[in-house]
Amino acid sequence: MIKRKQIKELSDIELVNHYKQTSDKAYVGELFERYTRFVFLVSMKYCKDEEHARDASMQIFEKLFTDLKKHQIHNFKSWLYTVTKNHYLIQIRGVKHRTVYEADLKKDHYNYMESGNYLYLDNEKDDEKKLIDLEDAISLLSEEQRICIELFYLKEKCYDEVAEITGYNSKKVKSYIQNGKRNLKNILTEKNE
Repeated sequence: MIKRKQIKELSDIELVNHYKQTSDKAYVGELFERYTRFVFLVSMKYCKDEEHARDASMQIFEKLFTDLKKHQIHNFKSWLYTVTKNHYLIQIRGVKHRTVYEADLKKDHYNYMESGNYLYLDNEKDDEKKLIDLEDAISLLSEEQRICIELFYLKEKCYDEVAEITGYNSKKVKSYIQNGKRNLKNILTEKNE
């Protein structure tokens, strides 16, 4: 087993890779120490409630024990940002869907008695599966396409900001985004066939 001091000296990707190889939770513990505040602040952006943000941060890090083994990660911090954002998107979609479902149930509760709440649970699982599939597909893109797609769609940067961050010219950025979108569509279509 590697010593605590040595773990602190590892890069994020080295920690992820060591965890994948050994399943030693100390590696995830170091990532937790490095990024707890980051996840908390991203959580606060979406929920505006400190207690809820703390709970969500713990849930997200608990999920890492399984998620880190499932995904190919090139940039841990941006991947963690996406995981945190998706955690809230799933919750938001669930609340919206549940609100519509409950309103329909009140209007016509006799027709819903047989089906119960199973429709809601299935849709939530489908949404989570789609998000996981999308994350996997993004990780399969070329590095240039992946970076541009993540900055443009996930971090909501404009073309000029993506060009400034990456150092690519605007034409290249547009090309990487268009080709990345097309490749994502192809990857996801193949996966669902």
